[in-house]
Amino acid sequence: MKKNLLISAFFLLVPLCAYTQEQEVEPEVDKAVVVDNVKAAATAQDALQKAEAPANNWKCTGIVGFDMSVTGLWNWAAGGNNNANGHLFANVSLLYKKDRFAWDSNLDTDFGLSFIDQTKFPWQKTSDKINFSTKFGYEFAKSWYVTALGSFKSQYAKGYSYKNDEKTYISHFLSPSYTDLSVGIDWKPNSIFSVYLSPVAGRITSCTVPELRENYGVANDKTNRAEFGLTFKGNVLYDKIENFKVLSALSLFTPYSKKFGNFDVDWDVAVSYKFLKVLNVTLSTSLKYYDSVLIAGKDGHKCPRVQFKSVLGLGVGYSF
Repeated sequence: MKKNLLISAFFLLVPLCAYTQEQEVEPEVDKAVVVDNVKAAATAQDALQKAEAPANNWKCTGIVGFDMSVTGLWNWAAGGNNNANGHLFANVSLLYKKDRFAWDSNLDTDFGLSFIDQTKFPWQKTSDKINFSTKFGYEFAKSWYVTALGSFKSQYAKGYSYKNDEKTYISHFLSPSYTDLSVGIDWKPNSIFSVYLSPVAGRITSCTVPELRENYGVANDKTNRAEFGLTFKGNVLYDKIENFKVLSALSLFTPYSKKFGNFDVDWDVAVSYKFLKVLNVTLSTSLKYYDSVLIAGKDGHKCPRVQFKSVLGLGVGYSF
C-alpha cells in the first residue's frame, strides 16, 4: 500500500516541477527588432507632427533702429557749435509664398533731425523718406512670374534748402509724390535676388503745393502729371551671414515720349551689422536722378541734377 502511494506521489510531482521550470524560463528578446520598432514609431510621430503643423508661408525680414549723437562745447578754443542729431529708420520686407503664388511688400522709411546752436535756423531736417512697394505674382514657369506691382514714394515733412543764411521751401508731404502701377514679368531665381521688367507701366507725379509744381514738372493749374512708359526694378536681400544684412533696390522708369531713354533713377542701399545684441552699425545710401525735377545750382540755374545722400550711424537697432 505504501509502495503504491509513493509511486502515485512521484507521478504527480514530476509534471508539477516541469510546469514550474517552464514558467521560470524567460523568452529570448530580439534587440534588433525592438530598435527597429522604436525608430519606426519615432519616424511616424515626426511625420504626424509635420502633417498637423500648418505650413509657414510668411517671412518677415528687415532693419529698424535709432542713431543719435550729441556734441557739447564750453569755452572750446578750436571753435564749433553745440549740436545734436537724431535719425530713425526702418527697412522691412514681408514675403509670402504658397504654391505658385508670391506676394512681396517692402517699406523703406527714415526721418532725421539736426539741432545746431547759435545759427539762424537751428532745427534742420537731415533725412526724410517714404518708399513703399508691393507686388503680387503667379509663377507660370520655374522662377518666372507674371506680376502686378504698385509703389508709392514721398516724404513726411517740409523740406528746405539752406544757403547764405537763407532757406528755400522745396518739398512737403505729397509734394512731390510718385505713384507707380505696372504689369510685367518678375524673375526670382532664389531668395536673394529678383528682377522685374514691365513695358506697361504708369507713373503719377503729384504736387499739392502750387509754388513747388514747376520744380517737379507739374502744370501750375494741376496737381498731377501722368506718364505711360517702361519700368525696370532690381532687388537684393542678403541675410545669409549671421548679424549681417544687405538690402538694395534699384528702380528705373522712362516714358513713351520724346524723352524716351531718359531714365528716372532711384537706387537705395542699406547695410547693417549687429553686435552686442542691440547695437547696430548701419550705412545707407540713396542715389536719385529725375529728368523732370529741377534743382538750383550755385548760380541759381535750375536743371535736372544727380542727387546723392549717405548716412553712416551707430546706434540701437534690431535686425531680423
